[in-house]
Amino acid sequence: MERARVPDAAAFRAFRQRCQDGSWQRDRGGLAVSLQLPPPGCAVHQLKCRIDVPDVPAETMYDVLHDSEYRREWDSNVIDTHDIAQVAANADVGYYAWRCPKPLKNRDVVMLRAWQVEDGYHTIINFSIKHPKYPPRKDLVRAVCLLTGYLVHSTGPNSCSLTYLAQVDPKGSLPKWVVNKASQYLVPQMLKKLHKACVQYPAWKQQHNINMKPWLYPEQNKLPVLELSELALQHAASLENIDESSLAEEKDESSEHSGLEN
Repeated sequence: MERARVPDAAAFRAFRQRCQDGSWQRDRGGLAVSLQLPPPGCAVHQLKCRIDVPDVPAETMYDVLHDSEYRREWDSNVIDTHDIAQVAANADVGYYAWRCPKPLKNRDVVMLRAWQVEDGYHTIINFSIKHPKYPPRKDLVRAVCLLTGYLVHSTGPNSCSLTYLAQVDPKGSLPKWVVNKASQYLVPQMLKKLHKACVQYPAWKQQHNINMKPWLYPEQNKLPVLELSELALQHAASLENIDESSLAEEKDESSEHSGLEN
């Protein structure tokens, strides 16, 4: 098994570069999308989405992205999300299960998350790992997050830009409409919901452990400590593939609010 490692400074620089590279398709709402399709026979595409946020400081955006308690408030895709253990001052392990567009099966992941604040950039990197106490569930498809993350760049005292990057193996043959829907609707819609959640976060945080921010103050972290030697990278080859390529999209209200990426 390939051991999991906490990303180093070079890994954060490489992630920032990936977020900033490439061509983008922009809409009138200040949102841009970049979709890199996989080669034939591969299910893994790279999706990037960038949004300019004129009324939220980078620090608030960063807090919202970290706060798993608050995510259950604003993210309607969530089935379950919780932190499991800390592996470093700037890294932890967490679980996330989310709803997929009907009639696809819902997915889950176990991920190592690492973060860094440097040079006006707030960065969060996630990738899938194996945890001995979190094997795949029978009622969910265990996806593999090769790399997902967020790059928040401060553009002023009360403004920022956010880039979301996702490279996820959904462990299955998905119909083309799923990828199109994710890039054209689901992920952009999620970022718009995130923007709204950020505007509302300061008032919510006033009522919910206002000073508790372990992602900024490691001494507040009460999670159990887990040795990296107990974790391994999660490779797609060890998980079951699910063929959903023939499934047609269901036109109901609930599917319009379901997500593909975490």
